[in-house]
Amino acid sequence: MKTDLLSRRGFSKALAAAPWILRAQPAPTRARVKIDTERVIGEIDPKIYGNFIEHLGRCIEGGIFDEGSPLSDPEGFRRDVLDAARKLNVTLLRWPGGNFSSNYNWPDGIGPRDQRPRRLEMAWGTVEDNRFGTYEFMQYIEKLGAEPYICTNLGVGSWQQAQQWVEYCNSHEDTAMTRLRKQNGRAQPWKVTYWGLGNEMDGPWQMGHRSADDYGKFALEAAKLMKWTDPSIKLIAAGSSNYGPNADWTGWNRTVLEHLKHHVDYLSLHLYVGNRNNDFGEFLASSVELAARIKTAAGIIDAALSGEPASRRIYIAWDEWNVWYRARGDSQRGRRILEEHYNLEDALVVATFLNSFINHAHIVKMANMAQLVNVIAPIFTNDQGLYLQTIYHPLQLFSANSKGKALDLFVDSPRYKSTRFDGVRYLDVSAAYNNGSLVMNVVNRHRDQAIETQIEAEDKSFSGDVAISEVNGPDIKAENDFGKTTVKTTERSLAAEPKLLRHTFPPHSYTMLKVKMA
Repeated sequence: MKTDLLSRRGFSKALAAAPWILRAQPAPTRARVKIDTERVIGEIDPKIYGNFIEHLGRCIEGGIFDEGSPLSDPEGFRRDVLDAARKLNVTLLRWPGGNFSSNYNWPDGIGPRDQRPRRLEMAWGTVEDNRFGTYEFMQYIEKLGAEPYICTNLGVGSWQQAQQWVEYCNSHEDTAMTRLRKQNGRAQPWKVTYWGLGNEMDGPWQMGHRSADDYGKFALEAAKLMKWTDPSIKLIAAGSSNYGPNADWTGWNRTVLEHLKHHVDYLSLHLYVGNRNNDFGEFLASSVELAARIKTAAGIIDAALSGEPASRRIYIAWDEWNVWYRARGDSQRGRRILEEHYNLEDALVVATFLNSFINHAHIVKMANMAQLVNVIAPIFTNDQGLYLQTIYHPLQLFSANSKGKALDLFVDSPRYKSTRFDGVRYLDVSAAYNNGSLVMNVVNRHRDQAIETQIEAEDKSFSGDVAISEVNGPDIKAENDFGKTTVKTTERSLAAEPKLLRHTFPPHSYTMLKVKMA
């Protein structure tokens, strides 16, 4: 029978194509969250709000460091980038890599700038002029107000090279290394606490790639020399970064910890995610994978420390993480590479990663978003200025506000099934409690529906108005650009009852709620 009516399939396609605000709106789905400030996961370490700079693309050269630019200070640091980085509340800055570190000879980057050698840079296919080295990095650290984290060269480098870098930076003794430091203009040691034992040594792409057993043995000797030089330093072992089909990432971590469990303080893990299949629900479930890997790595650490004194602890450092997929490909060599442009859905994924770090605060004590400027970064520059990418906004809200104790919440939220995961909560939630102030971070993973939520205070009461900061945009593909801020933070407030707070979280949004509790 012929009919002019749309088929069900055609109607569904037409509905999906319509803007959200034009569709017939279903009643909001509902959720409940219960808060008990005595249910504590662990202390939130400020170092989870770290970042990373590498001699890669325009991250350092043309990013934070741009000699001769009218936007730079007399030392060559871009003033506008420094201001944006300060507002991002970067707590810990990792340098010099990344893959770059596996062929970096740190003595090339000290002494008078004009006398430093130019070297072939084989990780990213450029020539490294070494005008930004240890002294410039520590200058930037001081300007930024962050802690330094130096990743040593355990690729083609030697144990002595790693040891002498610690000596150059940290020793008070009168030695050839400390005299060299003084000769180069720094009398007092910097006392760098955090040192990485190489980068991504499980990856065949890495210069000096080794098996887990070979890396463990090699890194052990470096660790011994470095800690004998300065027993106060904290060491980060190169854990898993290779999750390919033929990679045994759990076996790598087990073997590495068997060699290094008496010497390291952190196990480094890396994870980048993307949305190549343009599947919003699957992409927003990326932090489920992150949480699973945290749980597995925590178990491996517990097994490695079995029988050790209770005071012996090793924590997880996610010292590279971000959304990265558009700027991946065959052409990853040269100066204009890895310049990812982020949209709203990317910002939401970043917020879910930060939620996961807080929800595993007992074991995740360090994280470094990769990277700070231009290269898969929250800050993007040109010769005239900069703009803040979408991912800047959740990172800034978390780092400025989510401190103190991470709370174990009861969350009753509608769920959905993604390609890889069953039962993904539409509401992804974390909470921090600090000196009577509660901060809740909520991502609504639903693309189209608002979620009406009842937030219940169990052991305390809400006091005063609730400050609301929401990161959202007109659609999930909305991007920022020079002169265009489509995705941003908007602020407002609402009143709460003593034991009950009601809020409707809009679709595709990240919201921070901040309220006093008494």
